[in-house]
Amino acid sequence: MLHSFRSIAVALSAFAVVALAFHPMSVNDPEVGAPAPSFTLTDTNGTDHSLSDFEGQYVVLEWLNFDCPFVAKFYNSGKMAELQETYREQGVVWLSVVSSAPGTQGYFPPDEMNARNEQEGGQQDAILMDPEGTVGQQYGAQTTPHMYIINPEGELIYKGGIDDTPSTNPADIEDATNYVESTLDAALQGEAVPTQTAPPYGCSVKYAS
Repeated sequence: MLHSFRSIAVALSAFAVVALAFHPMSVNDPEVGAPAPSFTLTDTNGTDHSLSDFEGQYVVLEWLNFDCPFVAKFYNSGKMAELQETYREQGVVWLSVVSSAPGTQGYFPPDEMNARNEQEGGQQDAILMDPEGTVGQQYGAQTTPHMYIINPEGELIYKGGIDDTPSTNPADIEDATNYVESTLDAALQGEAVPTQTAPPYGCSVKYAS
């Protein structure tokens, strides 16, 4: 009986952790098929990037927090680097966005962020710093990772989780449906995107209070 109570307690605790990861506060909720919110952010090397700079290209926005175990699942396994390299080779722009406020989990000064990215094997085009959370809130970014894909016309064609398996276990990656892959593969072939939205999962974005 004691073992049963302990099992129930563990299960409830696990549910609470997942619930917190699934239901953080968001501000906006841009619509798929509508123009993606415009922005200008500075990267970790001091270069400004505007969404308008990438007109005519597909753009992936990946909300990033290296200390989040859901993010670590994809970086430690090499899957995120694989995705970044594969699609950048096809002309897709991949931008990682850090909306963690200074002093919160996931925020590092630019030099430290670059060192951490090298350690994690990141192959994105740039890491954009959003310490005030302005762009994250424009997009309604809730979790890390939270993925958005924008077409060459500047329209949002996908938003949501990176795949359909909300876990921190790298072993789950192989059998999951990866929405970034399915969206870009279809779009680059001129086909309809099979899934336009999916529930995001991960750690809550650590916005400034």
